[in-house]
Amino acid sequence: MTTNILWLSDLGLDDIGRVGGKNASLGELIHNLGAAGVNVPEGFATTADAFRTFLAQTGLEDRIAATLLGLDSSDTLALARAGRTIREDIIATPLPEQLESEIRAAYATLTEGEDPAEPVSWAVRSSATAEDLPDASFAGQQETFLNIRGIDQILQAVHEVFASLYNDRAISYRVHHGFAHLDVALSVGIQRMVRSDLASSGVMFTIDTESGFSNAVLITSAYGLGEGVVQGAVNPDEFVVYKPALNAGRPAILKRTAGEKATKMIYTKSKHVGRTVEFVPVTPVEARRFSLNDAEIEELARYAVSIEEHYGRPMDIEWAKDGIDGRLYIVQARPETVVARRTGRTERFVLGERGTVVTEGRAIGHKIGAGPARVLSSIEDMHQFNPGDVLVADMTDPDWEPVMKMASAIITNRGGRTCHAAIIARELGVPAVVGTGDATSALVDGQQVTVSCGEGETGYVYEGTLDFSIEYTDLGDLPEIPTSVMMNVGTPEQAFNFAQTPNDGIGLARLEFIINRQIGIHPKALLDVDDQAPEVAKEIRARIAPYAGARDFFVKRVAEGVSTLAAAFAPGPVIVRMSDFKSNEYANLVGGDRYEPDEENPMLGFRGASRYVSPGFRECFDLECQALKFVRDEMGLTNVKIMIPFVRTIAEAEAVIAALAENGLVRGQNGLQVVMMCEVPSNAVLAHEFLNHFDGFSIGSNDLTQLTLGVDRDSAEMARVFDERDPAVLKILSMAIEACVSRGKYVGICGQGPSDHPDFAEWLLSQGISSISLNPDTVVETWQRLGRMEAAKREAALV
Repeated sequence: MTTNILWLSDLGLDDIGRVGGKNASLGELIHNLGAAGVNVPEGFATTADAFRTFLAQTGLEDRIAATLLGLDSSDTLALARAGRTIREDIIATPLPEQLESEIRAAYATLTEGEDPAEPVSWAVRSSATAEDLPDASFAGQQETFLNIRGIDQILQAVHEVFASLYNDRAISYRVHHGFAHLDVALSVGIQRMVRSDLASSGVMFTIDTESGFSNAVLITSAYGLGEGVVQGAVNPDEFVVYKPALNAGRPAILKRTAGEKATKMIYTKSKHVGRTVEFVPVTPVEARRFSLNDAEIEELARYAVSIEEHYGRPMDIEWAKDGIDGRLYIVQARPETVVARRTGRTERFVLGERGTVVTEGRAIGHKIGAGPARVLSSIEDMHQFNPGDVLVADMTDPDWEPVMKMASAIITNRGGRTCHAAIIARELGVPAVVGTGDATSALVDGQQVTVSCGEGETGYVYEGTLDFSIEYTDLGDLPEIPTSVMMNVGTPEQAFNFAQTPNDGIGLARLEFIINRQIGIHPKALLDVDDQAPEVAKEIRARIAPYAGARDFFVKRVAEGVSTLAAAFAPGPVIVRMSDFKSNEYANLVGGDRYEPDEENPMLGFRGASRYVSPGFRECFDLECQALKFVRDEMGLTNVKIMIPFVRTIAEAEAVIAALAENGLVRGQNGLQVVMMCEVPSNAVLAHEFLNHFDGFSIGSNDLTQLTLGVDRDSAEMARVFDERDPAVLKILSMAIEACVSRGKYVGICGQGPSDHPDFAEWLLSQGISSISLNPDTVVETWQRLGRMEAAKREAALV
């Protein structure tokens, strides 16, 4: 248009020097992506030259330089006085007549035909010319004004934006980073407001910023204007969308998380710039619902993919939904700069000093953690736990997982290396010492301790905070070995991170872990919510509120967990084991105690396949099947395979396969493979008969060892007897492996044995095992060890 005003639609990234980074980016979007259906509100920008002219022609430039001359920005009082003086001077100085005239003309053009009685609201934003400089981020330092109405308010807001270049934080930042104050200029963007005060808004990223997983779009959303989300004032909803499914036109939402959304930013009727918006409470009913529906989530994700493809790099995007026209708009896009990148290396924790051993037990993982011991006697004490504390408990179950995720280390009195605390600690990457026998009495609440799992099979709890280091090893090219190395993963939250480690897929994804995290309610109580005690019904209804109903809640939440794992590891196989809760574990879910038997030995009780074919549980199993069918057939994630646990008899095998088929999960259809856990000695004894109904075995060495040797795997006292390398166990294993190999069927093992015992791993390889599935923290180390074994064997053969 002129040297003072430019339409956003005429701008592009080449214009950063003229209108700053934000306005140039908006122009780039309008100019290049409008035809692709990406909606961006129109507007105009004042130029950097207009700002410089304003300072030069009015004498402000000289007065600013004089005020800042010799300023010590570390003197907060002096900084505040100087900043206030400059800002008041800028606001008191009239804009050049030509600039004001052109702003008025542009505004008139934009509002032509609008009803004067209902003036359009505008966003007036700063856009600094230095925003694209390396190692300098000027974003958020200058002001943005929302819900600005009428030309007089716009002119006032332009003045305020110009003045904000000299707020205290901006002055201090430039001094700290060595920028000359007058080298930075401001452009002001005047853009039509999207009425998200009547709907919702948020931010999205075209990559998972924690792991660097590039096939996901992360969307956050809350009610009201987007500043609430950007400022961090609102705990928003969160959605994750899978790009390949989206591009294929399939359902693509991997995750839906309802945020608290306790407040929202809306318009006020104030005519005072700076007071035109406010936060107000969100009603409880509204807060429990998702702020976007599935169609809107996927439309936003398509916008994000289009923008990423245009820019050729991951992007950070602000969006808004208009509550009047119902459309979704993009209001900002910038390159994403905080991606967590893979290091291509592994780590080893080394204790730098020794101290007094307070207690010891079985080491889980290989890390070292330190912090104040928090001795908790029950889950009712969880509120006492702070991030970074060391969790000390008698034992854990799924109810403890919220604090386990915050712990720097975990210590328990009871349990072996396959107990709940051990399994979760491995998946979380948290060091744990289990089976100490006396941790809750030996440790004092608040006592500083160091938990070391980097010294072999025994884990030590030392008094005080000791020095330790981490040694990193570059992964390089992992050696070829005659088996696949897979992972045991049951935590969708960590799937994208785990997938960055070299792997051949997931050999064991425990559905009960997903149900515990994603659902937390006994499925029978969920299906019969109207017949629950009032307090139980209230809790269930609160959890399912964002969904269409109880069934929709269960199926979608389980599908979200499974699809996240499948997407993270695609195209590698993901073997999902159907739920294997024991009766005491099911009883711990909301409403569960009403439906579960009181068993003396739940490990050998109502679990696995027996549940699935029981008339009293069949409807619950059907829900699990519906979730997996949606993931495979609707989302297209056919890398998901199904595994059936604890199949005691051939009759159970036949009944479960029939039940899967009745739910549309027909073995062999759409590439579906169904394997079974080989964990009961009868499975190996009748291996060929079982294999008539399944596509292979996944050996559960923990239960198989327990049942072969008659040893409680969670007993600290009997830990010395529990050994997968016992001749009786090896004979059972050999029978199972030989049957699968002879039939050309899959046979894998999921357990810590191959990682803990190199000789056991070598034996498995010699037997022809198809895959070894390990906890993520041992994959690289075990892979390299197996590679060294194979290399040694080859060298020996040449001698």
